[in-house]
Amino acid sequence: MLGIIGAMDEEVAKIKEQMEDVTVMSKADMDFYKGNLGGKSVVVVRSGIGKVNAAMCTQILVDAYQVDAVINTGIAGSLNAQIDIGDIVLSTDTLEHDMDAVAFGYEVGQIPRMDTLSFEADTELRALAKKVCKEVNPEVAVFEGRVVSGDQFVSDKKKKEWLAETFDGYCTEMEGAAIAHAAYLNRIPFLIIRAISDKADDSASVDYPTFEAKAIEHSVKLLLEFCKQM
Repeated sequence: MLGIIGAMDEEVAKIKEQMEDVTVMSKADMDFYKGNLGGKSVVVVRSGIGKVNAAMCTQILVDAYQVDAVINTGIAGSLNAQIDIGDIVLSTDTLEHDMDAVAFGYEVGQIPRMDTLSFEADTELRALAKKVCKEVNPEVAVFEGRVVSGDQFVSDKKKKEWLAETFDGYCTEMEGAAIAHAAYLNRIPFLIIRAISDKADDSASVDYPTFEAKAIEHSVKLLLEFCKQM
Protein backbone atom coordinates (compact mmCIF):
# COMPACT_ATOMS: atom_id res chain seq x y z
CA MET A 1 0.00 0.00 0.00
CA LEU A 2 1.21 3.49 -0.90
CA GLY A 3 0.86 6.48 1.43
CA ILE A 4 0.36 9.80 -0.36
CA ILE A 5 0.75 12.94 1.73
CA GLY A 6 -0.55 16.09 0.06
CA ALA A 7 0.20 19.59 1.21
CA MET A 8 -2.94 21.34 -0.02
CA ASP A 9 -6.63 20.63 0.58
CA GLU A 10 -7.34 21.28 -3.08
CA GLU A 11 -4.69 18.79 -4.16
CA VAL A 12 -6.01 16.05 -1.89
CA ALA A 13 -9.56 16.78 -3.10
CA LYS A 14 -8.52 16.31 -6.74
CA ILE A 15 -6.78 13.02 -5.93
CA LYS A 16 -9.85 11.78 -4.03
CA GLU A 17 -11.97 12.43 -7.12
CA GLN A 18 -9.89 9.77 -8.92
CA MET A 19 -10.14 7.19 -6.12
CA GLU A 20 -12.54 4.25 -5.82
CA ASP A 21 -13.85 2.24 -2.83
CA VAL A 22 -12.93 4.98 -0.37
CA THR A 23 -13.14 4.68 3.41
CA VAL A 24 -12.15 7.49 5.78
CA MET A 25 -10.45 7.45 9.18
CA SER A 26 -9.84 10.60 11.22
CA LYS A 27 -6.90 10.67 13.60
CA ALA A 28 -4.82 13.50 15.10
CA ASP A 29 -7.01 16.05 13.29
CA MET A 30 -6.14 14.45 9.92
CA ASP A 31 -8.47 12.61 7.53
CA PHE A 32 -7.01 9.46 5.97
CA TYR A 33 -8.71 8.34 2.73
CA LYS A 34 -8.05 4.69 1.91
CA GLY A 35 -9.03 3.37 -1.50
CA ASN A 36 -7.84 2.50 -5.00
CA LEU A 37 -6.00 4.89 -7.32
CA GLY A 38 -4.88 3.76 -10.73
CA GLY A 39 -5.47 0.16 -9.70
CA LYS A 40 -3.29 0.40 -6.58
CA SER A 41 -4.18 0.50 -2.89
CA VAL A 42 -3.41 3.95 -1.48
CA VAL A 43 -4.02 6.13 1.55
CA VAL A 44 -4.27 9.85 0.80
CA VAL A 45 -4.02 12.50 3.52
CA ARG A 46 -3.31 16.18 4.04
CA SER A 47 -0.76 16.42 6.83
CA GLY A 48 -0.95 20.09 7.71
CA ILE A 49 1.98 22.49 7.72
CA GLY A 50 5.34 22.02 9.42
CA LYS A 51 7.64 19.21 10.46
CA VAL A 52 5.72 17.92 13.49
CA ASN A 53 2.46 17.53 11.56
CA ALA A 54 4.32 15.85 8.70
CA ALA A 55 6.17 13.39 10.92
CA MET A 56 3.02 12.49 12.87
CA CYS A 57 1.14 11.92 9.64
CA THR A 58 3.84 9.58 8.33
CA GLN A 59 3.91 7.57 11.54
CA ILE A 60 0.13 7.11 11.46
CA LEU A 61 0.39 5.84 7.88
CA VAL A 62 2.96 3.30 9.08
CA ASP A 63 1.14 2.23 12.26
CA ALA A 64 -2.48 2.24 11.07
CA TYR A 65 -2.04 1.20 7.43
CA GLN A 66 1.37 -0.51 7.26
CA VAL A 67 2.20 1.45 4.09
CA ASP A 68 5.06 0.10 1.99
CA ALA A 69 6.22 3.53 0.78
CA VAL A 70 5.39 7.22 1.16
CA ILE A 71 5.09 9.92 -1.51
CA ASN A 72 4.84 13.58 -0.48
CA THR A 73 3.69 16.22 -2.95
CA GLY A 74 3.35 19.97 -2.62
CA ILE A 75 5.04 23.25 -3.49
CA ALA A 76 8.46 24.69 -2.66
CA GLY A 77 10.69 27.69 -3.25
CA SER A 78 13.54 27.32 -5.72
CA LEU A 79 17.17 27.53 -4.52
CA ASN A 80 18.66 26.97 -7.97
CA ALA A 81 18.62 29.62 -10.71
CA GLN A 82 18.04 26.95 -13.38
CA ILE A 83 14.75 25.86 -11.80
CA ASP A 84 11.79 27.94 -12.95
CA ILE A 85 8.28 28.45 -11.61
CA GLY A 86 6.15 25.37 -12.27
CA ASP A 87 9.11 23.01 -12.67
CA ILE A 88 9.21 19.80 -10.63
CA VAL A 89 11.93 18.77 -8.17
CA LEU A 90 12.28 15.11 -7.18
CA SER A 91 14.27 14.55 -4.00
CA THR A 92 17.60 12.77 -4.15
CA ASP A 93 17.75 13.31 -0.39
CA THR A 94 16.43 15.68 2.26
CA LEU A 95 17.67 17.36 5.43
CA GLU A 96 16.40 19.72 8.13
CA HIS A 97 18.09 23.06 7.47
CA ASP A 98 17.03 24.55 10.82
CA MET A 99 18.72 21.82 12.88
CA ASP A 100 21.87 23.29 14.43
CA ALA A 101 23.92 21.25 16.90
CA VAL A 102 27.27 22.56 15.70
CA ALA A 103 28.27 23.30 19.31
CA PHE A 104 28.28 19.52 19.91
CA GLY A 105 30.44 18.74 16.91
CA TYR A 106 27.74 17.98 14.34
CA GLU A 107 27.41 19.46 10.88
CA VAL A 108 24.71 22.10 10.52
CA GLY A 109 21.58 20.22 9.46
CA GLN A 110 22.54 16.96 11.14
CA ILE A 111 20.30 15.61 13.88
CA PRO A 112 22.35 14.65 16.95
CA ARG A 113 22.95 10.92 17.38
CA MET A 114 21.64 10.13 13.91
CA ASP A 115 24.03 8.23 11.68
CA THR A 116 23.34 10.35 8.61
CA LEU A 117 23.33 14.02 7.63
CA SER A 118 20.51 13.62 5.11
CA PHE A 119 17.85 11.06 4.31
CA GLU A 120 18.17 9.43 0.89
CA ALA A 121 15.08 9.04 -1.25
CA ASP A 122 14.33 5.76 -3.00
CA THR A 123 16.01 5.64 -6.41
CA GLU A 124 13.35 3.41 -8.00
CA LEU A 125 10.50 5.66 -6.91
CA ARG A 126 12.40 8.68 -8.21
CA ALA A 127 13.18 7.04 -11.57
CA LEU A 128 9.53 6.10 -12.06
CA ALA A 129 8.31 9.57 -11.06
CA LYS A 130 10.75 11.18 -13.52
CA LYS A 131 9.63 8.89 -16.36
CA VAL A 132 5.95 9.43 -15.61
CA CYS A 133 6.23 13.21 -15.23
CA LYS A 134 7.88 13.52 -18.63
CA GLU A 135 5.06 11.44 -20.14
CA VAL A 136 2.08 13.24 -18.59
CA ASN A 137 3.54 16.73 -18.04
CA PRO A 138 5.86 17.22 -21.05
CA GLU A 139 5.73 21.02 -20.70
CA VAL A 140 7.35 20.86 -17.23
CA ALA A 141 11.08 20.51 -16.58
CA VAL A 142 12.04 17.84 -14.01
CA PHE A 143 15.05 18.22 -11.70
CA GLU A 144 16.58 15.79 -9.22
CA GLY A 145 18.27 17.24 -6.15
CA ARG A 146 18.30 17.85 -2.43
CA VAL A 147 15.17 19.17 -0.73
CA VAL A 148 15.80 21.14 2.48
CA SER A 149 13.06 21.61 5.08
CA GLY A 150 12.52 23.78 8.12
CA ASP A 151 9.81 25.33 10.22
CA GLN A 152 10.34 28.62 8.40
CA PHE A 153 8.74 30.26 5.40
CA VAL A 154 11.85 31.32 3.47
CA SER A 155 11.39 34.46 1.40
CA ASP A 156 14.63 36.33 2.20
CA LYS A 157 17.08 36.25 -0.72
CA LYS A 158 20.13 36.01 1.58
CA LYS A 159 18.62 33.05 3.40
CA LYS A 160 17.95 31.34 0.08
CA GLU A 161 21.56 31.91 -0.96
CA TRP A 162 22.78 30.48 2.37
CA LEU A 163 20.62 27.36 1.95
CA ALA A 164 21.92 26.84 -1.57
CA GLU A 165 25.57 27.37 -0.62
CA THR A 166 25.51 25.46 2.68
CA PHE A 167 23.47 22.44 1.63
CA ASP A 168 23.49 22.48 -2.18
CA GLY A 169 19.71 22.55 -1.88
CA TYR A 170 17.49 22.62 -4.96
CA CYS A 171 14.37 23.81 -3.16
CA THR A 172 13.09 24.60 0.32
CA GLU A 173 9.79 23.83 2.06
CA MET A 174 8.40 22.87 5.47
CA GLU A 175 7.56 19.14 5.54
CA GLY A 176 9.66 16.89 3.32
CA ALA A 177 12.60 16.18 5.61
CA ALA A 178 10.29 15.28 8.52
CA ILE A 179 8.45 12.78 6.33
CA ALA A 180 11.80 11.43 5.16
CA HIS A 181 13.05 11.22 8.77
CA ALA A 182 10.01 9.19 9.85
CA ALA A 183 10.26 6.95 6.80
CA TYR A 184 13.96 6.39 7.47
CA LEU A 185 13.33 5.33 11.08
CA ASN A 186 10.62 2.94 9.90
CA ARG A 187 12.80 1.63 7.08
CA ILE A 188 10.34 2.35 4.29
CA PRO A 189 11.11 4.05 0.97
CA PHE A 190 9.99 7.61 0.29
CA LEU A 191 10.04 10.33 -2.35
CA ILE A 192 9.40 14.06 -2.06
CA ILE A 193 7.88 15.73 -5.15
CA ARG A 194 7.75 19.52 -5.27
CA ALA A 195 6.31 22.02 -7.77
CA ILE A 196 8.28 25.27 -7.69
CA SER A 197 6.34 28.41 -6.72
CA ASP A 198 9.09 31.04 -7.04
CA LYS A 199 12.51 31.51 -8.60
CA ALA A 200 15.68 31.52 -6.53
CA ASP A 201 16.51 35.09 -7.54
CA ASP A 202 12.92 36.37 -7.24
CA SER A 203 13.19 37.59 -10.84
CA ALA A 204 9.85 36.17 -12.00
CA SER A 205 6.39 37.19 -10.90
CA VAL A 206 3.53 34.72 -10.80
CA ASP A 207 -0.24 34.81 -10.54
CA TYR A 208 -0.42 32.45 -7.56
CA PRO A 209 -3.97 31.10 -8.07
CA THR A 210 -3.04 30.22 -11.67
CA PHE A 211 0.20 28.57 -10.51
CA GLU A 212 -1.59 26.62 -7.78
CA ALA A 213 -4.18 25.27 -10.19
CA LYS A 214 -1.45 24.16 -12.63
CA ALA A 215 0.66 22.64 -9.84
CA ILE A 216 -2.30 20.61 -8.61
CA GLU A 217 -3.12 19.50 -12.17
CA HIS A 218 0.46 18.37 -12.74
CA SER A 219 0.76 16.52 -9.42
CA VAL A 220 -2.58 14.70 -9.83
CA LYS A 221 -1.67 13.59 -13.36
CA LEU A 222 1.71 12.42 -12.10
CA LEU A 223 0.31 10.48 -9.13
CA LEU A 224 -2.45 8.77 -11.12
CA GLU A 225 -0.07 7.53 -13.80
CA PHE A 226 2.58 6.73 -11.17
CA CYS A 227 0.15 4.38 -9.42
CA LYS A 228 -0.82 2.75 -12.72
CA GLN A 229 2.84 2.00 -13.52
CA MET A 230 4.01 0.93 -10.05
